Amino acid sequence: MNFKRSPEVAIPAACGVDPHAAPGALIVGGAHVSIGVARSLGRHGIPVWLLANHPIATFSRYVQRSFDWPGADHEHGVSSIIDIATRHGLNGWVLIATGDEDMRMIAQNHALLASHLRVATPNWDTVQWMYDKRLTYQRAASLGIDCPWSFQPRDLDEVQRLNCRFPVILKPAYRKGADEFTQAKAWKADTRDSLLSLYQRAAALVGNDAVIVQEWIPGSGEAQFSYAGLWDRGEPIASLVARRTRQHPIDFGRSSTFVETIEQDQIEQLAGRFLKSLDYTGVVEVEFKHDRRDGQYKLLDVNGRFWTWNGLGALAGVDFPYLAWRQAIGQTVAPARARTGVAWMHASRDIVAAYQELARGAITVRDYLAGFRQPLAFANFALDDPLPAIVEIPVAAWNRITHGGKERADTMRAKECAAGLPASGPS
Repeated sequence: MNFKRSPEVAIPAACGVDPHAAPGALIVGGAHVSIGVARSLGRHGIPVWLLANHPIATFSRYVQRSFDWPGADHEHGVSSIIDIATRHGLNGWVLIATGDEDMRMIAQNHALLASHLRVATPNWDTVQWMYDKRLTYQRAASLGIDCPWSFQPRDLDEVQRLNCRFPVILKPAYRKGADEFTQAKAWKADTRDSLLSLYQRAAALVGNDAVIVQEWIPGSGEAQFSYAGLWDRGEPIASLVARRTRQHPIDFGRSSTFVETIEQDQIEQLAGRFLKSLDYTGVVEVEFKHDRRDGQYKLLDVNGRFWTWNGLGALAGVDFPYLAWRQAIGQTVAPARARTGVAWMHASRDIVAAYQELARGAITVRDYLAGFRQPLAFANFALDDPLPAIVEIPVAAWNRITHGGKERADTMRAKECAAGLPASGPS
């Protein structure tokens, strides 16, 4: 295996780490989630190394070393982590997941990885209830937690016989690998013909049993809420409730673009009921959508790993990555609650989301500008770590040039399926 060392850090490959220094953190996964985690830990003097297949986080001044990584589904995904930990003497370092697939891989190999590193991800007995949405909704229903109406068809015949109210959405039960369906997060079907076409395409990508048909809950980012917490054996230590006010794309956001801390006891109680049932330990984000038709908050996702806007926590007084690192190395963590009225923004994406919301009359210019008048953390920019923001646009442009053609073709095929037309071009 050939791992690339960050050229700006002059550390000989064989030298290992200082055995007297504080244990560091090995972050699995790149992009914006890792930037927030690296900044949190780096500002506390904790060494941060990164296994990434996305370049932007490697530009953070707080990432001391970075390595190319084959990914969670690669046959050498686990062995590459063990190889780095062994060759560089990372015994006692904390292993941190930033994506669903990373979380799954680490959870399924928990015992093996825990023999080399401190693992901040729960084991698979716990994580399976978060990774697979079919299990998530099953457990939520048993606990009396509202979820969107969902159906897991076994084949096309069951979809044809399905008695449902349109529109509906199709979503993957879990994310394993990258394709047009998992990357889109959800596809909307307004008619039965479009449902049948989209189901066939989705099933061809992820399999019949991994497609969920779910009711469409109206509303975009302003109706979406999250509970973020650090838990220890079924009890909360640190907590935060946020409204994910804007997202991009605005209908099915792959990520939030503007998030604000709020008080919302019902969200906290519902998330707590689910997590207590798992006797949960570690960081977690639980996502809900408010259904204005019946006034209920409905559970969408539970993530047992760090989330894109984790940098909001430190500004709000709950520095989740640092607290999770302390928990993982056995230190006592004092209880903490986030203060309200603090925001996080992914500026380059939020301006696009805000423009779309302005165009449809959902917000005003005054609403948008008001976000800058409260304490605000950014996804990429920080005064003490500006380089990720500087390189974001050229990196995004390069990705658009190299992958844009395929993305446009995937989008066109999905639209054709939704319209009931045969998909054009190769899969």
